[in-house]
Amino acid sequence: MLTALNTHTRTHTGEKPYFCERCGKSFTTKPILSIHMRTHTGEKPYFCERCGKSFSTKPILSVHMRTHTGEMPYPCDICGRMFRQQPHLVKHLMIHTNKKSCNS
Repeated sequence: MLTALNTHTRTHTGEKPYFCERCGKSFTTKPILSIHMRTHTGEKPYFCERCGKSFSTKPILSVHMRTHTGEMPYPCDICGRMFRQQPHLVKHLMIHTNKKSCNS
């Protein structure tokens, strides 16, 4: 039986014993592999009750719901502009710092 400690330890060791047979990517836990498989199967079990769009994970649905609620939980500390998603704030901050992020 896999304990929470064993699972956590994998974040430090880099061990990823669960492999996707379709693309070869590896994962630390079987549930994460199962979620990944949705990228291949197209399964989107989480539905927006307002507009009917479907999503592969609950967190993605939660972010989508902000388009309906208007929630913008990520404020820019420099100019006050608000963002629905943290990556959008990070990209915006480049305007103030004139620096490129590692992700761009």
